[in-house]
Amino acid sequence: MKHLKILLSFIGFCLMISPATTALAQTMDVNAYAVGSAATAVSILGYSLLSTPAPGQVAGVEVEVWVNYLIERFWKDNQFLKHVYRDDQFVLAGKVVHIPQIGAKPEVIKNRSLFPATAVGRTDTEVNYSLDVYTTTPTHIQDAENHELSYQKIESVYGDHAASLNETIADDTIIKWLTGLPGSAKMLTTGGSTAATADDATGLRKLFLPADIRRVMTKFNKDGVPQNDRYIMPSANMLDQLISSMSDTQYKDFSSYLDAKNGVIGKFMTFTFLDRSSTAVADSTNSVKALGTLGAAGDNETTLLWQKDSLAAAIGDVKFFDNVNDPQYYGDIYSALMRAGGRRRRADNKGIVQLTQDVAQ
Repeated sequence: MKHLKILLSFIGFCLMISPATTALAQTMDVNAYAVGSAATAVSILGYSLLSTPAPGQVAGVEVEVWVNYLIERFWKDNQFLKHVYRDDQFVLAGKVVHIPQIGAKPEVIKNRSLFPATAVGRTDTEVNYSLDVYTTTPTHIQDAENHELSYQKIESVYGDHAASLNETIADDTIIKWLTGLPGSAKMLTTGGSTAATADDATGLRKLFLPADIRRVMTKFNKDGVPQNDRYIMPSANMLDQLISSMSDTQYKDFSSYLDAKNGVIGKFMTFTFLDRSSTAVADSTNSVKALGTLGAAGDNETTLLWQKDSLAAAIGDVKFFDNVNDPQYYGDIYSALMRAGGRRRRADNKGIVQLTQDVAQ
């Protein structure tokens, strides 16, 4: 009891001197919030007495923590982006990718006999592409909710913003890789008839078969694409069709490479399978549809196959915004921003194939 009285007296003393401490800090041009919090943040029996968060802090946690959370969540949700070439080191000012391209190598002459040798200039080029800006619509949390809810709604908001950003950026990056592919990089499924699986699509489509992967493997081999680091990412529907078409021996070999921790669901015909619910949707002309385009009766699901060095992606600025205790909203406002982009790395488009459902008669 004696120790408890001493502790309670100390807490009261801290609460009493907090205003004075804060005022003193302001006259000394130091962070008043930091000093005030040091005096008033006292933990007892698992509870904290903490003054109002300062700008740059959300519920006592610095915004930088939530920026790191967004980045870590992005890589966790989109592990397939670990299997493409990363251009992050070439991002300038968080907005644009600038990659110097070294010109042609000098010619080597064996036992040169003509002198003087002719000097040849080297022409260097560069690759530039801008990163798109993805922003979330601000979320408003009323002040009353901070006190009434039985769970941490703010943490839930962070998760919602991260999930929305991750899904949108990943979808759009895949679309960028596939947009504008020539016919030589496009293939169609060849199996028997099944109902269309793309949203709002009608009619019949041809099944995705193991033989279709073998055709892509053969194309990669003929194109001189390295056999290491080959990946495939089918939609959930197309993956189900493929597995259903495998023999017992094929499936046993396929599933022996399962690595759920790294998002790997199997390996077949030199391709490592990565898990994702959807990839992209092509229209009736076999052109990939833009992000947010509405579904149509003639749509077809696609599967992406690639070799790691054939695709690139980059992440630039990542920011989390907060406006705590906004007087106009009587609560807090939160939103997030990420800059991201991607491209095909090879001018000849080798090492990437868009495998699309064919229309069945």
